[in-house]
Amino acid sequence: MRLLCLSNGHGEDQIAVRILTELRRLEPDWAIAALPLVGEGHAFAAAQIERIGPRQVLPSGGFLNQDWRQFLRDLAGGLTGLTFGQWQAVRQWSQAGGAVLAVGDIVPLLFAWASDRPFAFVATAKSDYYWRDEQGLLPITAATMLWSRWQRSYFDPWDRWLMKHRHCRAVFPRDRLTTEGLKHLGVPAIAAGNPMMDGLEAPEAEAGTPLLPPGSRWLLLPGSRPPEAQRNWVQLIEALPVNPDRAFVALAAIAPSLPLAEFTQVLSDRGWQPVTSPIPEAIAFQRGAGWCLLGQRHFAPFLQLAEGAIAMAGTATEQCVGLGKPAFTIAGQGPQFTRGFAEAQTRLLGRSVQLLSKPSNFLSAWEAYQSDPAKQEAIAANGRLRLGEAGAAARIAEIVRSQLLESA
Repeated sequence: MRLLCLSNGHGEDQIAVRILTELRRLEPDWAIAALPLVGEGHAFAAAQIERIGPRQVLPSGGFLNQDWRQFLRDLAGGLTGLTFGQWQAVRQWSQAGGAVLAVGDIVPLLFAWASDRPFAFVATAKSDYYWRDEQGLLPITAATMLWSRWQRSYFDPWDRWLMKHRHCRAVFPRDRLTTEGLKHLGVPAIAAGNPMMDGLEAPEAEAGTPLLPPGSRWLLLPGSRPPEAQRNWVQLIEALPVNPDRAFVALAAIAPSLPLAEFTQVLSDRGWQPVTSPIPEAIAFQRGAGWCLLGQRHFAPFLQLAEGAIAMAGTATEQCVGLGKPAFTIAGQGPQFTRGFAEAQTRLLGRSVQLLSKPSNFLSAWEAYQSDPAKQEAIAANGRLRLGEAGAAARIAEIVRSQLLESA
């Protein structure tokens, strides 16, 4: 059995790798390859999954749809030639037979359709939560919500046409609400959960819970794409309530691809002093009663340790919310975490996310959360509802295996 996986982004690559890992466990003899449509696809290389086709890092980092200027930069950077080469690679690969797994949005879905082979689609980008929830319609705050109300779905007609094509064997939306909506519109949608909640376990010994200083524990999420992450980092540090009477531990999850020195320099410039870290392989700073720990391979343990997040990120924020924790977000300059993106994220994640008007508002928002047990319980339940339980990758792999084996 030959399987080609298509994905379009760092988060999508991670999700794809989790599913492919489970597929390998079920079918070790399958010939699995991947074509990352955005970036180099390092996650596939780390998992020893063969990559095919041309690859290139473009100026937008995959967020060309957030701003027309990003789109123009990508065009100048070779987007047209890259897309054509990837299209040719899919067509050439499909000539020998097999099946396709698409992970992401309409771009990998369109490439899967172009293969003329049976395919399954993991829809990571769109959700009906952007325009409604279990209680009904949300107040209209964006033009896209009017369009979604009219068509009764956040997925456009062209999305649904591709998902209802005879070669599409299964569609895996990111949540149950969207799944039910798509099923009513004739899409072969299956509620298997959200794979982004897999792989977040952190052994207590690795997390180092007994070693942490006292105080509230907040996860800092600046994002993963330079130079946006560095700009976001400055705002996150400004949100920390540095004073002798407020004890806290800020746990900063810095992407391994980013230069850590640029983040520590921001702390040094603001009076933070380096100290011995209570967690192995993390770097620690202290100012007043506050601590800031930075780690580049500590996302899972930091996520488990944190009580909530100050966030300017996409997938990582959703994972925090999925564990029942609150996220306090700050709009940035983009190209990803703009005010429009942040506002859309509050609709997607509901009461679990609070968009702050400025960084200095964080402490009062946090204290309001801490003083309201009913709010804490509601946020925890909301996160579990919207993101689902762990184990989705294995469930999707089982269904993909049976559906594609029957048709390939």
